[in-house]
Amino acid sequence: MGACVKVACVGGGPASLYFSILMKRVDPSHDITVYERNPAGSTYGWGVTYWYELFENLRRADPESARDIAESSVHWDSWYAQVHEHPPMMIDHWDEGFGIGRRELLDILTRRARSLGVRVEFEHEIGDDLPEADLIVAGDGVNSVLRDRHPEHFGTKVEVGRNKYMWLGTTKVFGPFSFAFVDTPHGWIWCYGYGFSRTHSTCVIECSPETWQGLGLHQTNEADSLALLEKLFVEVLDGHPLIGREQADDSAHWLNFRTVTNRTWYRGNVVLLGDAAHTTHYSIGAGTALALGDAAYLADALRQDTSLEAALAAYQKERRSAIRTSQRAARNSARWYENLPRYAGLPPQHMLTLLGERHSTLLAYMPPKLYFQLGKLTSRAIQAVRR
Repeated sequence: MGACVKVACVGGGPASLYFSILMKRVDPSHDITVYERNPAGSTYGWGVTYWYELFENLRRADPESARDIAESSVHWDSWYAQVHEHPPMMIDHWDEGFGIGRRELLDILTRRARSLGVRVEFEHEIGDDLPEADLIVAGDGVNSVLRDRHPEHFGTKVEVGRNKYMWLGTTKVFGPFSFAFVDTPHGWIWCYGYGFSRTHSTCVIECSPETWQGLGLHQTNEADSLALLEKLFVEVLDGHPLIGREQADDSAHWLNFRTVTNRTWYRGNVVLLGDAAHTTHYSIGAGTALALGDAAYLADALRQDTSLEAALAAYQKERRSAIRTSQRAARNSARWYENLPRYAGLPPQHMLTLLGERHSTLLAYMPPKLYFQLGKLTSRAIQAVRR
């Protein structure tokens, strides 16, 4: 596209902010404004995860923000797991990862965007009248207002997951990425946690709706819910408290994950970015990486094509293809957790091995014991060939 394009980004999440950074790096004359309806620093959530591949991509795209992100992140290269009353296990061969506070990430991207000349306007909600711009980026999240104005055009579909989950914080600072599975009289409930700062970690709790109701979590307020969960996960938390989101009505913030897909990602000069375009189940830890990837693909498409229509079409085609593997892995991962009793009867080491294989499509259609044995045979065959 030509010089001095006027861009309005609706929603001040990582995707919009990073897109504005990359566009300014391509051409400082671009006129870019990011509109965020909430006050600065009021973001929801605790920490987000990313993996080494994403950091390398960030470093190549914008070294300045990548450096600040790295300096504000915590790192793990081992995994801790406890299955009910069995002794805990350490796993040293899974992927290494990083955690950073969502608020800290947004602060870094906001500062970087402003340093390049992007206007970031907080407490500015976009109503029925869209800003005048050559390009309007709908980065307004899973509940995108811009997208939901034309659901038939975008072909929006929302699939609601079966399990209940709650996104919490804790003062327990996890060193390794940590799992805990607890068998209750009402079924299994589990959590995973990861550090995102020197003082806090994220802790995600999940269970089936039957377990959720059996434990009475469907009718308890937030304080009572957290107290019960702290007892159930006292060992992995080392007695540290869980921290909720402080709902105005004191209700516990239990959710069902919603997988959003869209048949089309743009309409006229409006284009979907990040969670507005697609969501992937939190259990693969890819949401932030995919949002930042969207930003990079869109900025590159706009740089290469002189026509807005051609650029948006190229972005849609290339990015939808690029995220297909992650979407499939997310569906399989969610299915693994929704069918946890299928694996919980295995010896803990076997169960955790299959936890690491949960992205596999084949796993859901094979007896777990057979899948595990085939995996062992394959591993031995590979080792024999390497010798």
